[in-house]
Amino acid sequence: MHRLAFCAAFGVAVLLALPAQPQTKTAPAQPAAKQPAAAPTPQPQKLGGAQSWTAYSAPEKGGQICYVVGEPSKSEPQGVKRDPVHLLVTHNTADKTSGVVSFVAGYGFKDGSAAELDVGGKKFSLFTKDDTAWARDSATDKAIVEAMLKAKQAVIKGGSARGTATTDTYVLTGFSQVLGEIDKACKVKR
Repeated sequence: MHRLAFCAAFGVAVLLALPAQPQTKTAPAQPAAKQPAAAPTPQPQKLGGAQSWTAYSAPEKGGQICYVVGEPSKSEPQGVKRDPVHLLVTHNTADKTSGVVSFVAGYGFKDGSAAELDVGGKKFSLFTKDDTAWARDSATDKAIVEAMLKAKQAVIKGGSARGTATTDTYVLTGFSQVLGEIDKACKVKR
C-alpha cells in the first residue's frame, strides 16, 4: 500500500522540482462570488548537491517530502529519444516512509516487464509501471540504499514499450552526502 501513496507523493515532488513554465497573459476572468483565493503551491527547497546528485525538501500535507535526484553519467543506446532520466530516493514523513527508491526511465516500460538493477555487483529486480521502476517492498528499498552507499555505480537495464533495451549508469560519488542532507531534513536515522 505504501507504493500507491508514494506514487502520488512522488508525482507531486517531481512536479514541484520542475522549473515554472512561463505563463501567457490572458484577459482577467470575472471574479466569482465569494471564492477563496487558492493557496500558492510550495516550491521545493534545494538542500544541497554533490556530483550528479541533488537533495530537495518540500512541505507535504501532514508532513514533509525529502528526496535525492540523480542523473545518469551514461545512457545507452545513445541517440534514443527519451524524457529526462532520474534515480530518486525519497522520504515522506506524512506516510512514514523512508528510503523509497525509484527510477524514472524517460519512456514507458513494456507492460508487465521488470527492470534489472545492479549496484556494485548486488542485483535487484524492480517492478515497472508506466515510466517508473520501484523496489517491491521496503526491505528491498533499504537493501538498495545500503548497497548504493557502499558501491561506486548503479546500473539499471529496462525495456521500453516499443522494444528498445536501455542501460543507464549512475556514478554514486556524492550520493552519501546528499542522502545525509535529506536524512537530516526529514529526521531519518540510519
